[in-house]
Amino acid sequence: MRSWIKLAATAIATFVAVASASAQSPFPSKPVRIFVPYAAGGGVDILARTLGEVVSKQWGQSVVIENRPGAGGVVASQALIASPPDGYTLIVVASGHATNPLLYPKIPYDTFKDFTPISLLGSSPNILLVRADSPFKTLGDMVAQARANPGSLSFAHAGTGTSTHLAGELLKSLAKIDLNAVPYKGGAPAINDLLGGQIAMSFNNGPESLPQLEAGTLRALAVTTAARASLLPNVPGMGEAVPGYDTEVWWGLLGPAGMPADLVAKLSLDFVAALNTEPVKARLAKLGASPIGSSPKELEAKIRADYEKWGPIIKASGMKAE
Repeated sequence: MRSWIKLAATAIATFVAVASASAQSPFPSKPVRIFVPYAAGGGVDILARTLGEVVSKQWGQSVVIENRPGAGGVVASQALIASPPDGYTLIVVASGHATNPLLYPKIPYDTFKDFTPISLLGSSPNILLVRADSPFKTLGDMVAQARANPGSLSFAHAGTGTSTHLAGELLKSLAKIDLNAVPYKGGAPAINDLLGGQIAMSFNNGPESLPQLEAGTLRALAVTTAARASLLPNVPGMGEAVPGYDTEVWWGLLGPAGMPADLVAKLSLDFVAALNTEPVKARLAKLGASPIGSSPKELEAKIRADYEKWGPIIKASGMKAE
């Protein structure tokens, strides 16, 4: 991280010098738009707005958040790549950005060529939930039942191709068990059926899960990371019982392809600085998430790694985006 900040600072100094020499106003000299591929009020929207407020104060320019939901982020991404690569139009994507080309038969852009990675922003595990009175006290209990009675258990998830769906498919693959994946139109309806006893377990995100866990109506069998997570330090990581298991939701900042390297460096450094402010840390903690902040190359590598990781699992499951 420190080496990236040092390199970025050097690039920014060059950027400012060039701008001054050419008598141009330094970036940004007008409002910056950030697309959010999901509806207002969700985790990605809250993160984008919180970062926007902090960066706006740093820049002395307004940051406008535009919600453009649809097709798992494809609608917003298409709008982004049609924008000039001048830094004034950006997008905050979730980890589904890496899997969209695997889920949609045709998407109107190239995930690896039509975007400029800027920085990983944060991440959060999903959680495997059961009712408080479930006979499954541990993940091992559930896996043993699934092996003894293949196909007898089902898990709820927030929709085909979502991170909660993929979390369940990864468990099936690595633990070599047969589970039925049941799609819902979001995490809240899945939790309602779990509470009502219509389904045995559900994968959900932190904000959906924490109120029920605190109320004692649901119990967490595991978080979907290899090790334990800060939001639920007493809950095992899935990787503790299932070797090789590790997945989480992450968020990243992208621009259109063709952005100048010095501008990318400035944007990355500015957003990394915003992630390290107390307002952003506090808001992320409420979402059950942790800030990251990375170089553009690290985000690029993350997108590629997720694409390659999920390709075989998505193909094996036969899932296609709805």
